[in-house]
Amino acid sequence: MKTGWTLADAPPQTGRVAVVTGANGGIGREAARGLATLGATVVLACRNAETAAAAREDIVAEVPGAEVEILDLDLASLDSVRAAAEEVRRRHPRLDVLVNNAGVMRGQRDLTPDGFEMDFGTNFLGHYALTGLLMDRLLAADAARIVTVGSHAHRAGNIDFSDIPMDRTFTSAGAYSRAKLAQMLFSLELDRRLRAADAPAISLAAHPGGTRTGVMREQNKFLQWAYHAPSLRWLTDRFIMDPPEGALPILRAATDPKVSGGQYYGPTGSFGLAGPPVLVEPSPKAKDRAVAERLWEVGAELTGISIDLG
Repeated sequence: MKTGWTLADAPPQTGRVAVVTGANGGIGREAARGLATLGATVVLACRNAETAAAAREDIVAEVPGAEVEILDLDLASLDSVRAAAEEVRRRHPRLDVLVNNAGVMRGQRDLTPDGFEMDFGTNFLGHYALTGLLMDRLLAADAARIVTVGSHAHRAGNIDFSDIPMDRTFTSAGAYSRAKLAQMLFSLELDRRLRAADAPAISLAAHPGGTRTGVMREQNKFLQWAYHAPSLRWLTDRFIMDPPEGALPILRAATDPKVSGGQYYGPTGSFGLAGPPVLVEPSPKAKDRAVAERLWEVGAELTGISIDLG
């Protein structure tokens, strides 16, 4: 009996080109695997060349004939983002799918090479810059999709525009939730602007719920212990998924012909932590247009990149 959307429900992606950031592990790797299985040419955009190569080998071994490329990308560095975008532009005249998945939860106040608070600089500013620099390739496709990988953490986020560096207000949880809220605000604002420009692309978001990834373990110290307690697997399986299942909301957002711009997909189960991917509601904070417009301006100012929607 069918229980919900699976990869088997996705249409073929043959001939399409997809870039997935952070595709060397976790849900990024599984999203890349899913897109390759559907026939897309997949670009693994990663900062660790060794693990990216291992991910490519794994996917190619499982999906005969898969076209999988590796791209050096460190989202914490704007120089790296610019170089990576230029390489994508050199390789591909158009881009059909951009999955903004990579993320960090630093746990302490560190700065990027450009001087930004690490979580904000990597998770939001890096993806803002990458999206902007690839926008002409996205607009060259018939119906491109920009998929932002969100998190329940965005619901706890707050953006204090008077303290973007978090000099006064830093906490580990606060920095991560702020970065995830910024990503959600950007995703929805980007779709509004794409529609206003009558552009042939959409922006939408997805979240993996409770998925066994490194970031989730950092967020929840209990899970660090539970992961090593086999006797609790029966309980954690009700609320935590493995990466192949956690990647399904992303894959649905990236491929389902029925989705629309501005939507948000996530698991349907208890507390939105597990289960098949369905349309879910972002927090009211994520839909605050005034904050989104100001954040857009901050992104352009800090990165020096203005997103041209044609």
